[in-house]
Amino acid sequence: MKTRSRRRETLREQFRAHKALTVVYFLMRLAVLLVLVASILERDYHAVFYCLITLLLFLVPTFVERRIKIEVPDLLHILILLFIFAAQILGEIREYYLTFPYWDAMLHTITGFLAAAIGFAFIDIWNSSEHAAMKLSPLFAAVFAFCFSMTVGVLWEFFECFMDLTFHTDMQKDTVIPAVSSVLLNPEGHNVVVTVPVEELTLGDVTFDGYLDVGLRDTMKDLFVNFLGALVFSVIGFFYVKKRGKSRFLRQIMPRKKTENTERK
Repeated sequence: MKTRSRRRETLREQFRAHKALTVVYFLMRLAVLLVLVASILERDYHAVFYCLITLLLFLVPTFVERRIKIEVPDLLHILILLFIFAAQILGEIREYYLTFPYWDAMLHTITGFLAAAIGFAFIDIWNSSEHAAMKLSPLFAAVFAFCFSMTVGVLWEFFECFMDLTFHTDMQKDTVIPAVSSVLLNPEGHNVVVTVPVEELTLGDVTFDGYLDVGLRDTMKDLFVNFLGALVFSVIGFFYVKKRGKSRFLRQIMPRKKTENTERK
């Protein structure tokens, strides 16, 4: 009985300390479970797989906190949960990637933002370590976080290309281009670009009013918005470190090393 009472009291304390996070986490899991049940009844096993992956990904922030000893602030934790839900449930199952043209770009921007946050967490852990030979400057932390985020973005594009080439998926979405500009189209063979309009392209029974670019522009767009997200967080992180974490808003989105006084979720 005492053990149960302690557990209940612990849960109450956790709820009082993290009300918004607890509510969002509960609603997200409930929504995924409802989609999972509906997918099972409809025998849509593709959707079932995405639901299971989503539930697993929801546990990542908590796993990081408990195993790697990094405190994930509630606001950042909520952003991560919403991002996972938007990418897997809304994007893949509800086909928001097709319904809303800028859905993918929005998620890649958030990816750049969150990856930069992880990069800053690495530097914070280093600076907080008793064994660190030197403390890294705020400028170095910002540059490292930016480079880390861009590296993650590039590796993800490599993964998308690998999946498309190996398993014939369409992760790198195609773009219809009305004209082609190339030196190969120069009739005299000179290194001078010639632009030729594409009036019609037929693939099987489907006709396009232009050239079908196979993923190049989509990849460049993804990397560009990842760049924007990484840049924004790197600038925010620079001022956070510069001001020694005095900003209340920045403390809500900046991961940091756990201490003995840090409350666990």
